[in-house]
Amino acid sequence: MRLSRLIAVTLAGAAVVPPLAACSSDEPAPGKVPQAATSAPASAEPTDEPDLHPFTGKPATGLKPVLAVKIENTAAGKPQLGLKSADIVYVEQVEAGLTRLMAIFSSKLPPKVGPVRSARISDLHIVPQFGKPAFAYSGAQTKMLPFIAQASLWDVSDSRAPGAYFRQPGRIAPYNLFANTKELLAKAPKASKAKDIGLAFGDAPAEGGVDKKSYTVRWPGARFTFAWSEEKKQWLIWQDGKKDMAAEGGQQSAPTVVVQYTKTERSQFHDKNQSYTPLVHSVGKGSAVVLRDGKAYKARWERKSEEEGTTFTTESGEPMNFAPGQVWIALASRKPVTP
Repeated sequence: MRLSRLIAVTLAGAAVVPPLAACSSDEPAPGKVPQAATSAPASAEPTDEPDLHPFTGKPATGLKPVLAVKIENTAAGKPQLGLKSADIVYVEQVEAGLTRLMAIFSSKLPPKVGPVRSARISDLHIVPQFGKPAFAYSGAQTKMLPFIAQASLWDVSDSRAPGAYFRQPGRIAPYNLFANTKELLAKAPKASKAKDIGLAFGDAPAEGGVDKKSYTVRWPGARFTFAWSEEKKQWLIWQDGKKDMAAEGGQQSAPTVVVQYTKTERSQFHDKNQSYTPLVHSVGKGSAVVLRDGKAYKARWERKSEEEGTTFTTESGEPMNFAPGQVWIALASRKPVTP
């Protein structure tokens, strides 16, 4: 049974995502003549140009299995380890208006990653676009376990692959659970390899971007600010007014940040304090803001089904190219669900 069908039966109030409203006034003006995604000309002759990784747009000699990991994102769990090696980092709202991350690894694999935390229902809607990836997490609500069992993923949680996990000295539980990535993938030998999920990489649109020194995104209980560094050619990341530092050293950053506005509503799941788990609808269509090269671009996103990836286009319908490298995708909402 497909996850979407199972959820449709059991989730009250779940709805198809409608088109979202136009971007708010703090977003950049629409583009005029965007530049299309770059691609190699058709030729029967062999080329010496390397293939590009579908998640990063960087040269890749071969495509490797996909590992998705749920990672803590409150002050108690920082600094996080391994995020700098991720191809894609999703920011998702969870209970109490806070956020949690899902990091996607394939082109690079850090030796260790964490703190690893529990899964949420929104994760199960995101992962099918990767085929059947390995999914690392540390537990879930009992009534959510049937959904995980039906989802398109290989379960390498701490209960299914306990030998891959360890407690990091100097940290307090539950924020001290880390995992060895090679051991996680060893428990999912048939995990899907990286494939095209709709992302385009290449030159930025010729027009339409508005210069931005920083851009702030808010959830009910969290705030991210992405600030452009001309020296590093990266968007440096702040969370709740503080630099988001990495355990490996340095500040978290990415050459491309996508603020993807989605419909978010309450699911049937809630914590012991009766704070409801948000259900983020990542299938559908809506507006987005793409940050790259010190500019912000208005964009549109569309994902037709859970098995398909998400495409991002300029307002005129051309592919919205990302800068090669890591991509952060903040799944935000213009009307955040009340915790």
